[in-house]
Formats: sequence, structure tokens, C-alpha cells
Amino acid sequence: MSEHPRAARHRGGTGARAVVALPLALATAAAALAYGAAPGTAAALPAAAATTLTVAGDGTGQYRTVQAAVDAVPADNPSRVLISVKPGTYRETVRVPPDKPHVTVQGSGGSRKDTVIVFNNAAGTPRPDGSGTHGTSGSATFTVQADDFQARNLTISNDFDERAHQSLAGHQAVALRTAADKVLLDGVVVEGDQDTLLLDTAAKERLGRVKVTDSQVVGNVDFIFGRATALIDRSVITLKKRWDGSSGGYVTAPSTAAGRNGILIAGSTVNGDVSDRTFHLGRPWHAGGEASLDPQTTVRDTTLSAAVRTTPWTDMSGFSWKDDRFAEYRNTGPGAGAASSDRPHLTDARATAQAVGTWLGDWTPAAS
Repeated sequence: MSEHPRAARHRGGTGARAVVALPLALATAAAALAYGAAPGTAAALPAAAATTLTVAGDGTGQYRTVQAAVDAVPADNPSRVLISVKPGTYRETVRVPPDKPHVTVQGSGGSRKDTVIVFNNAAGTPRPDGSGTHGTSGSATFTVQADDFQARNLTISNDFDERAHQSLAGHQAVALRTAADKVLLDGVVVEGDQDTLLLDTAAKERLGRVKVTDSQVVGNVDFIFGRATALIDRSVITLKKRWDGSSGGYVTAPSTAAGRNGILIAGSTVNGDVSDRTFHLGRPWHAGGEASLDPQTTVRDTTLSAAVRTTPWTDMSGFSWKDDRFAEYRNTGPGAGAASSDRPHLTDARATAQAVGTWLGDWTPAAS
């Protein structure tokens, strides 16, 4: 399977959807009146109060699609809005635009697999309006562009069929793209093949921090990638075979700016039904050939299956991983290995600076 250079990635998103804010506005006004405030006076509501919108594909909720519920959130909403999604499969694309912060999308089923949001766009898929193809970032099933977003207890998937579309140029198929700050993914499954989880930022100069906890990320080629500062904590990273049944791939492809933290995988497990010694832990993505980037992935305190190569890092598009920041610390399992020039380990002192508690700076994520 040929690889597609990351320099060809497109970062454009889909067009904005119409805003239908009336139901939520009425609910907010009613709540405000109940607490003796004038309609629209959000400050009068209890700090812990959150407006809840319900989604059910069978029509038993307020909305039939997740996007319709997102559209109902008022622009610049000042407090938490919970979008509760009933069990079912929702075949749609979802975009949370930049002016709708403080949104939580949560599956209401007993399992994270009960509620599935899925679509099948790829980078080379033509846009419906004939304006070209989606590009990598535009292929995302779910796009988060608003700060302080949370997702819990659901699955976000891209089920693009590579086997059926071999003639299509661009097989990158993103399940979830985050391009915002303070994003918490708690108890979710994010699954795809190539480029599953895009951890982006709103702009090169903007900070974007993401925490993924108690979750599962599934893929094969560069399937955790981007320029955000990301912590993947106490999660399972599942390696999968390619469309033709072959094994081989790359877990991470960071494109971190110099002076920022990149991707930290901690207290997790890397495994999957693939051949031994066929997967790299990462390679440096110098997006657009930008030499000033300083990609970073650290994998620590993590159990590695035998699928991980004995030399777990590799070069990309002419850039050497040894010129960037790739390291391990206290990993275990059959895929772990001793420190060497081809397998750098952090010293204890450096590991203290690359810890779960400090990676995201002054942001301490908490479910709300």
C-alpha cells in the first residue's frame, strides 16, 4: 500500500451549518425564570446547572441527529450544554464550530459501543458540491473546533472502505478531528484505518490541548497525529491490519511546534491482532516540509505487545526522527526494549518533566 505524503494534507473544514437556537434559548429562559432572573440572564443559574438536549434516531428525543442538537446550541453559549445521545448508529458528519464552547456529547447507553457516530469520507472523496475533494481534515466524521469540548461513552468511527476504493487518490480517513483547546475525551472509542485521530490546533500559533482517558483508539497508519499537545492516559491503542490483510504501520505522526509539548502516551496498552515486529510507535511529520517543527512523541509506563518493532521510531518524508523528540520510559511487555541509540529512553530527571500531571500545563481536565 503506497503512503500519501503528509505535505498534501488539507486543513480546510466543512461549511458552517445553519443555527437553530430557539429550543435551547427557550429552555434557558425558562430555567432563568425559575431562579428569579430575567430571561437570558445566565449568571442567575446555579454554576452546576447544565442544559440537556436529547438525540434519538427513532424520534423519541428532541432531535434525530447529533448535528441538529449542536445547531441548537446558541452562539457563544456561556455554560455547559450536554447533548445526550441515545443508543443507536448515527450515520452523519458532525461539526462543533468555534463559537459553541462548553459542549459535551455523551452516549446514554450502558456501553461506549451502544452509541456510534459514523461516516465514510476519505481525503480523496469528492465533495457533494463539486468543489474538489475533502482533503484529510475535511474527511473527519466528527470535527471539534470549539474550546472546552467533552465527549463521553460513545464511539466515533470512519468506516471508509479502502478495498472498494483503490482507485481513489487519498485514503486518509479521519474519524475525529480536534482543532480547539481544552478537549476531553473520556471513555470513548475512536476507530478507523489511516489517520484515525487528528489532534490539530485552530491555527499554528494557537495552543490546542487534548486529554484522552479510559478510551480506545484503533488504526494502522499515522492514526494518532497532529500538532496539538495531547495526553493519552490509561487507554488502549489497538493496531489493526490493512485492507489487504497485511500488517505494518505507525502509531503516531506528531507535527509539534518547537517549544511545545507533543503527544504523551502514558499508562496505556498498545496491542492488536497483527504480526509481530510490524508497527512503529511513530515518525516525524514535518507538515508542508516545515523544517522548524520539532515533532514529539513520548511513550511511558505503557505495555507494548510484540507487534512493536525493536527499533520503534522511523524517518518520514526526508526528515530523521533522530533530529526530533522521540523517547520511551519504563515500558513493559514483549514489545519493550533496552535503551540504545536506536531506542532512546528518558532519564529519571527528564521523565519528571514529561509526566501526566504536568503535560497539559495549567489545565487540569475534569468531566462536567
